[in-house]
Amino acid sequence: MSENTSNRWIKPVLITASLWNILGILAFVMQLFLSPEMISKLPEEQQLAYNSQPLWATLAFAIAVFGGALGCVLLLFKKSLARLTLIISLAAILAQQYYNFMIINSINLFGISAIFMPIAVTIIAIALVYLSFHLKQQDYFK
Repeated sequence: MSENTSNRWIKPVLITASLWNILGILAFVMQLFLSPEMISKLPEEQQLAYNSQPLWATLAFAIAVFGGALGCVLLLFKKSLARLTLIISLAAILAQQYYNFMIINSINLFGISAIFMPIAVTIIAIALVYLSFHLKQQDYFK
């Protein structure tokens, strides 16, 4: 696909999406390295949630953020593997949201504000998957 005026928006969108996913990686790393001392300062219910998080939920978080970042980079480099990577990232996000809302009920733990970021994350992930399919239709990939 040639770089024309109608497609100039793609690169800035993908750079922004990459930065968004890098912020997700930072959030994951920060959660991973919460010290017992930091966790002990949280309310008891939140301490229990952090201390009893199953491995699959942590892995879902990791796959979601690293997959999203990798998918965006692959899109920037016009690699078709980006589509699969973003789909896997979205599936991991959905698994993570299942844990957050169905298993630990994060709204009860953290309040109604706990719903806004997961909604934004899910919408952005769906948009990136959609974008990857849209770009495929435009013969964007090498």
